[in-house]
Amino acid sequence: MAEITLESLTKIYPDGTKAVSDLALEVPSGEFVVFVGPSGCGKTTALRMVAGLESITSGRVMIDGQVVNDLPPKDRDIAMVFQNYALYPHMNAARNMGFPLKMRGLPSGEIEIRVREAARILGLEDSLHKKPRTLSGGQRQRVAMGRAIVRNPQAFLMDEPLSNLDAKLRVEMRAEISRLQRDLGVTTIYVTHDQVEAMTMGDRVAVMRKGELQQVDEPQTLYDRPVNIFVGGFIGSPAMNLLEGKLERQNGTLLASLGSQQLELDQEAVALHPALDGYVGRDVIVGIRPEDLEDATLVADAPSDRRLKGEVLLREALGSEILVHFSIDAKAAETDETRELQKDAGTEEVPTLESGVTIVGRFGSRSRINQGEVAEVAVDTRALHFFDPETGLGIYESTKGAG
Repeated sequence: MAEITLESLTKIYPDGTKAVSDLALEVPSGEFVVFVGPSGCGKTTALRMVAGLESITSGRVMIDGQVVNDLPPKDRDIAMVFQNYALYPHMNAARNMGFPLKMRGLPSGEIEIRVREAARILGLEDSLHKKPRTLSGGQRQRVAMGRAIVRNPQAFLMDEPLSNLDAKLRVEMRAEISRLQRDLGVTTIYVTHDQVEAMTMGDRVAVMRKGELQQVDEPQTLYDRPVNIFVGGFIGSPAMNLLEGKLERQNGTLLASLGSQQLELDQEAVALHPALDGYVGRDVIVGIRPEDLEDATLVADAPSDRRLKGEVLLREALGSEILVHFSIDAKAAETDETRELQKDAGTEEVPTLESGVTIVGRFGSRSRINQGEVAEVAVDTRALHFFDPETGLGIYESTKGAG
């Protein structure tokens, strides 16, 4: 196990493209850190610099206190697990797993012992004689993991290792990799585009955008207190609804106006965002997560001043819950961050409504609301998020918002 430290890590390609900019991060020994972000955000480039597969323009990579910028990959004592498994098709699973040990000149007896132990951990004992083409996707990924485990490296580096698997198998392998990492205690940096994967696997999650680290924190902190619009909109599935709003005060009570509708902010909401006092009379961006919206008929004593009203456009019954898409008379937030989030989600070309905006709510399965009806939607105002439209920063304690 080893601590990995990135100091002002930067990568600029010959054409001037800055893939990673001043990335600073400490990964303590034994921690599982996940890099997540849209395609092209620099997460894989950063991982490849740690591995020695990509040259470093400036900054330093340190593994266990040693600067490794100029060390070749084989001398960094790390094991990499790739997206495409990178297995030798002519070798069976056992030989694939033992190949890196053979290259290091270990005795065949020790190689066999290590391979069989890794196979036991991964449930591959009955597959060691099989070649990759006869293995399932999950088995191939386990063989790739086994090849990393037998080396007893100081760190694992994983580049989207589950992206080629189907949805059900991905869930199973997420749990498998998390269990293995906990059992082995090996420092791990894991790259993924899937924020659900990131949130369920990482001790900490590092969100990247355009080569820059936006926020690194425990998953729940990212969810509860996103540092800016981008993190708030990227973390969460379905994504946070982001709307233009304005803060007003009436009779001592703070109100968030969303188009023609208003939400009263109770004392708990205000206490969580004391800096809102400095935004009275000003525009803000209001973030509402789908899970903080509910069919008002299912909420006992849902206050009328903490409801939104809109027409149901689509009802998606998922068994345990219902995703309801409905339109309200308000405007979607439009910033560089929201446009990038739409591009990443593939929704930038979706036509907007002539009047109003579509938002998504995660309703309980007992909701009987139907398409075409007008929905009364209860809003948990304690869970609302607020962002400065100029800086994009979350509004928490400081005057201009902070993370």
